[in-house]
Amino acid sequence: MKKAILVATIGAMTLGVNAGDWGKAPVGKAPIEECIDLGGEIAVGWMSDYFYRGYHVATSSVYGEVNYTFDGLAVPITIGAWYLNGVDSPAFLGRSFDELQLSASADLGTVAGFDLALAYTHHLYPEGLSLIPNGNAFGAGDDLGEVSLEFSRDLGFATLVGSANYYLDDTTNAGAFGFGGRDLGFYGNVGLERAFGITDNISLVLAGGVGYVDMLGNTPFVQRGWNHYYLQASLPIQLNCRTTLTPYIGYNNQSSFTANSNPVSVLGGLPVDDSVVHGGVALSVTF
Repeated sequence: MKKAILVATIGAMTLGVNAGDWGKAPVGKAPIEECIDLGGEIAVGWMSDYFYRGYHVATSSVYGEVNYTFDGLAVPITIGAWYLNGVDSPAFLGRSFDELQLSASADLGTVAGFDLALAYTHHLYPEGLSLIPNGNAFGAGDDLGEVSLEFSRDLGFATLVGSANYYLDDTTNAGAFGFGGRDLGFYGNVGLERAFGITDNISLVLAGGVGYVDMLGNTPFVQRGWNHYYLQASLPIQLNCRTTLTPYIGYNNQSSFTANSNPVSVLGGLPVDDSVVHGGVALSVTF
C-alpha cells in the first residue's frame, strides 16, 4: 500500500508503489538544477503504527526502501524493494511481524485527464507470519501478489488520488482459521491531497480519503464494504538537493466490523480499536 512507506502524492508528486497505503508519508521532490537525478532513491524510517489497506498490522516499526526508475524505456519503469520489521509489535504464535515487498510499476501517462500507473507488488514475510488478510493467512512463508492500477488527477484546489487493487494467490488450502481459496478479493481507495509551500525547502502536505474492501469472499471472515477512512499531515523538509526529512502524523478509523474481525486484533494481540492516531518520520536520499 506506494508505494512504499515513503510515498509521494500522485500528480503533483510521484506515486509510490503502494498507492492508497496511507500510513506512508508523502514526500515532495522539487527539481534542483544542481542535482542530477539518476533515477534512484533510498529511504529509511520509523512509524508508530503500520497500516495496510486500513488494517492495523503492527505497532512501532522500522523500515528501509530502495527504488530505481528506468526512464529510457517505452514507458518509465520503477522497480523497488521495501522491508519493514515490527520491532515492538505483539508476537503471534511466537513470531513477530515483518514484511518484504518487491514491486514494479509502469507509468502509463495521461489518459482522459488521469495520470495512470500499473503496478505489481509481491508480499513476503521472511521471519514471521502473515497477519494481512490473504489466502495463506497465518502460515510461515506466506506470500501473495497484488496488481494495482493507480490514478491521479489535478483538480486545481487539490489532487484526486486513488487505486484499484486485486490480490493474486493460487492456494486452495483453507488452513486452520478458515482462510484460503482463490477469491482473495479487491481493495480500492480514493482521496484528496494538497501541498502548501511554507518556505523554499519546507512544505505541508494534507491528505484524506476512504477505502473499500471486498475480500476473502469464500471464508467465514468475509469482509465487504467501506472499511476505513484516513487523515494525514506531513511536513517534507528538504535538507539539501538530494535529502528530504519527512515527519508526519495521521489518523486511521476502521469500521467497527473490520476492526473487530481484523486478524491482527483478534489473534495477534493488538487492541480491538476502530481509531488510531499515529505518526512517524522518514529520511530519503535521491541519486
